[in-house]
Amino acid sequence: METKTNTTTGPAFLDDPRIQGSFASAQRSIGLYGALTAAALTAVVVVAACGHTVNGFMWVRAVLPPLIILLIHRMTVSVAGGSRRAFERLSGLTVVMPIAIIGVDFVPGVCPLWYALMQSVCMLPVIHLAFLTRGSALRGAFPKAR
Repeated sequence: METKTNTTTGPAFLDDPRIQGSFASAQRSIGLYGALTAAALTAVVVVAACGHTVNGFMWVRAVLPPLIILLIHRMTVSVAGGSRRAFERLSGLTVVMPIAIIGVDFVPGVCPLWYALMQSVCMLPVIHLAFLTRGSALRGAFPKAR
């Protein structure tokens, strides 16, 4: 299916208020995810600076999410520009990430409970993005090709 393009604003579907609202909500979620992951990284730094044990897994898991936010933001910008491929990637990533991160963090002995809970809270905006990409507004803007 071809996307109709408005020469002044890009893909015509961007004029739909529901879709614009979904993109605005996605941007807020991305900002919140960034803030939460920065807070999680700061918490790990503070805990380590206070002499408490911080294992390598915790360091890696604290450093990677703030970097991943750049990827998610880039995909969202591409989706807002009309990229079906970016929509599919974002849709898949936002489902897999929370399952992988929360699932691994709660494996006994991997990390302390406080850390697993903190990482779970960080995933809430990503879960929100997963619901947005499966909502009727964005699904309608990017129908599956047959």
